[in-house]
Amino acid sequence: MSTEVLAASATDVQQASASAPAQSATAEKVNLLGLSRPQMEKFFEDLGEKKFRAGQVMKWIHQFFVTDFAEMTNISGKLREKLEKICEIKAPEVVHKNYSKDGTRKWVFRVGDGEGSLVETVLIPAEDKTGSRKTLCISSQVGCALDCSFCSTGKQGFQRDLTQAEIIGQLWMANYSYMEDVPVIERERSVTNVVMMGMGEPLLNYDAVLNAMRIMLDDFAYGMSKRRVTLSTSGVVPKIDQLAQDIDVALAISLHATNNELRDELVPINKKYPLEQLIAACQRYIGKDGNESARKHVTIEYVMLDGVNDHPEHAQQMIKLLKNLPSKINLIPFNPFPHAPYGRSSRNRIISFQKTLSDAGFVCTIRQTRGDDIDAACGQLVGQVADRTRRAEQWKKKVAAQNEIIRSQG
Repeated sequence: MSTEVLAASATDVQQASASAPAQSATAEKVNLLGLSRPQMEKFFEDLGEKKFRAGQVMKWIHQFFVTDFAEMTNISGKLREKLEKICEIKAPEVVHKNYSKDGTRKWVFRVGDGEGSLVETVLIPAEDKTGSRKTLCISSQVGCALDCSFCSTGKQGFQRDLTQAEIIGQLWMANYSYMEDVPVIERERSVTNVVMMGMGEPLLNYDAVLNAMRIMLDDFAYGMSKRRVTLSTSGVVPKIDQLAQDIDVALAISLHATNNELRDELVPINKKYPLEQLIAACQRYIGKDGNESARKHVTIEYVMLDGVNDHPEHAQQMIKLLKNLPSKINLIPFNPFPHAPYGRSSRNRIISFQKTLSDAGFVCTIRQTRGDDIDAACGQLVGQVADRTRRAEQWKKKVAAQNEIIRSQG
């Protein structure tokens, strides 16, 4: 459900091949953290180096979580000195982090130069038949322009897209949080699954999200399985079709309503791309390369709103809507936020809704609430932290001003 690495280089550098030799002495350094392998290879070719240097550096960054070029021991000293002058590996600024007793971890990152430009990232551990999983929910935008009526992020408005470095940096930091005190040679990637399901609509920041996911799948970076990388969208139909051409990852749909009239209210983008178009796009998506791809089914996300979309007739409408779409359904208890116009469906009503769908042959689960003790429900923390951070900075400025007055008075 859409609800959220500071790149020192410009956005166009992050989203296209970098060109370091043309930089002046005063130019901003290129943040290598956000470059995909083709972009990194182009970068090194422009430096007069061989393309294989890209793979070497990517391994140091994304597999050993090294930010100091001096530690990249299989690279010549001369090249390391050159990279130190013109490049950096810069992760997000963490303004808040909290680790739950159940293993859930949450970070709030400041991105860009804006005081209020904050995004959140949540890591949720779980055990299943395949073993231990650590799923990271990543943001793609600061705020969101879609203004879904039940989503707190939409109420913050849209500020800007995240760069590739700011997106992949969330994954970098989550992995690094387990590796900080581990010797470099012993470090291992911990995050097993990624969902582009945090703040923002990923398909409205298409190029940066696409290249960030390519880094996730790259064997020189995180080497994640295409079935373990999921993009969640509210239904930007043309971009779903483009995604099918560009990359093979799992797809999730923020559905939340089973008829156009209700979805127009809850998810306003439905007015532009109604349910019939959305379901057809999903069918096209899983129809391509369906043999061994991540596209065997679509995950349907459905937030349960008391008295709004949780009636028996809504379950019946969902059965009819999804009858020709291989899908798994995830029912999500609503997470209230201040001034929210909705309440959470009762546990009994959610279970009854699930039973109706299960009896019809659908795989239907109820999302387990995790990280309650650290307010880890998506979209609920950023506003609180922004306010707390702003007040803390104002207090620091006030104290500094008072101290300056005292010093001036001798």
